[in-house]
Amino acid sequence: MSEIADQLKELEAHLLEPDFWSDKAHAQSILAQIQELKDKQAGRGKYDNGSAVVSILAGAGGDDAEDFVAMLYRMYYAYIKDKGWSVYIVHEHETDRGGYRNISFEVEGKNVYGTLKYESGVHRLVRMSPFNAKSLRHTSFAMVEVIPKFKGGKEIELKDDDLKIEFSRSSGPGGQNINKRETAVRVVHLPTKFAVSVEDGRSQAHNKEKALDILRGKLYKKQEEDRKREAQGLSVSKTTEIEWGNQIRSYILHPYKMVKDHRTNIEVRDVDAVLKDGELDVFITASRGQEN
Repeated sequence: MSEIADQLKELEAHLLEPDFWSDKAHAQSILAQIQELKDKQAGRGKYDNGSAVVSILAGAGGDDAEDFVAMLYRMYYAYIKDKGWSVYIVHEHETDRGGYRNISFEVEGKNVYGTLKYESGVHRLVRMSPFNAKSLRHTSFAMVEVIPKFKGGKEIELKDDDLKIEFSRSSGPGGQNINKRETAVRVVHLPTKFAVSVEDGRSQAHNKEKALDILRGKLYKKQEEDRKREAQGLSVSKTTEIEWGNQIRSYILHPYKMVKDHRTNIEVRDVDAVLKDGELDVFITASRGQEN
């Protein structure tokens, strides 16, 4: 295993080179070699090989933050499609300006959770605001949450007394009712205040079960994070505020262009390659390397 670790160290050193992406074919080859070596290493999480549920929520920044959520969704959509995975929206709160207050979607495929879990955290956008008449520079934030997809699993116990379940009509953009039946489901876990909404247009029973499975995923991830922090001698984490000081990555469009991951110090100056084409492997691979 030491031989693998040495090979990984040598390959991962290339990720910090300023011109790493100047030859995309070479860069993709390096990333593929790193991934292959990672797969040979022991210590993958229990649900890493399975699918995931991704939620993106607007934080500080008003209209810009909601637009940022839409930008991040398009970025992940491009990345997911390039991987050959499938996407299925389970809940969306779209605004009348084309952004989202929040959006949640399932990603089906192999090794989805083990890959996308490194995207969890606060993301920061700096740009000239298209929503400001004076076109001033504006900073906005969004939270990305990635949890493993459960399907009728009993690994996480849910007590009826801990749940508040509400039903409503499914809604489309701008709050328009598109379904006369009350199929939309919102489940609140009272002890943690975790809330899950599902309104995919199917039956109420289907949406309720899906919401409970997503809630199990949230609780599982919280348990894993709390265990990890306790093992490191740290206090149990509280809810992360979606604002300055908590970001894992910054997308800077003005006064210069750069995407920087604050966990690994990886920098990419081709912003369009990241935000529009979904080229995220360089960040994910480096974050995975830190964990190992």
